[in-house]
Amino acid sequence: MTTAIGGNVDAASEQTIAGYRRARRELAAWLETASPADLRRSSNGTCWTNEQLLFHMVFGYMIVRALLPLVRVVSRLPASWGRAFAGLLNAATGPFDRVNYWGSRAAALVYDHRRMARKLEKTTAALTRRLAQETPASLSRSMPFPTRWDPFFTDTMTVADLYPYATQHFDFHAKQLRLASPDDRRGA
Repeated sequence: MTTAIGGNVDAASEQTIAGYRRARRELAAWLETASPADLRRSSNGTCWTNEQLLFHMVFGYMIVRALLPLVRVVSRLPASWGRAFAGLLNAATGPFDRVNYWGSRAAALVYDHRRMARKLEKTTAALTRRLAQETPASLSRSMPFPTRWDPFFTDTMTVADLYPYATQHFDFHAKQLRLASPDDRRGA
């Protein structure tokens, strides 16, 4: 991957940032066009409503902000510690899944359809600023990840891998919404 150095954004970083912009547009379109009944409707393949799933999609970006400093710390520890940490997290997948489910349900009450677009805007703006400050060395920092927690987590992930992860997560869950696609609604 080419890198963002000293505020200069390269092609890979620009692609990540473009993904952030697209996610903001799509979320805004869903929120503008979805009725209260649409938001309360069950999503496809999850136990969340569409509104709860939309928040969970935003939460993926919030998680990246939390994971970036964690990777920076764990990458400085002995490799065996990082592997042990990832192993412990994998062993705790059951409790994690319950917290992930109930946490998104509860958080969607706070970051509901009136507030989640602003939260995504602020979060992606912070990620974009941070990405522009990354160096090749900082982007290459890595740690083992709990692969049972998310289909997009790999055995080892770098800081560079984390920035686009949020949009991968967003796009994956967007397919589970029971809402008209933003493009379909605009044409109506």
